[in-house]
Amino acid sequence: MNKIISTIVVIVIVVLGGYFLIKETNRPKVSPESVQEPTSQSTKEQTPIVEEKVIIYTDTGYSPNTLTIKNGETVVFKNQSSKTMWPASAMHPSHRVYGGTSLEEHCPDTTGVAFDACKGFLPSGIWSFKFDKVGDWKYHDHLNSGDFGTIVVIP
Repeated sequence: MNKIISTIVVIVIVVLGGYFLIKETNRPKVSPESVQEPTSQSTKEQTPIVEEKVIIYTDTGYSPNTLTIKNGETVVFKNQSSKTMWPASAMHPSHRVYGGTSLEEHCPDTTGVAFDACKGFLPSGIWSFKFDKVGDWKYHDHLNSGDFGTIVVIP
């Protein structure tokens, strides 16, 4: 009886092995050149990858001190200090350089054209501004005017 079971097991193994061997040889070969890399974007709608431009405010000031961006990009100011932060265009105290209007004229900035937060942001607060003018734009912390930096906007 054991001899019959052993024979059946061997036949099943040979048949299955032959089946998988034949199946593998009938599979079309794929060359590495014909494989396309998967993409995360569909061909109908391509969403551009946006790299966040960030300036961190710490107890020692803004970092990086100078940031270069393209025209139309947005810069995010993140307050990681222990004090309140108020980013604003140079010159202190008028904030007139970027937008051409004084602090009194553009705050509150309901149109989003003045490079001025118009208020302080507590630790962990964030504020962002979209730059749409090419140039070197100096800025400072209105609450601590010794902390300053530059945004360089290129075409």
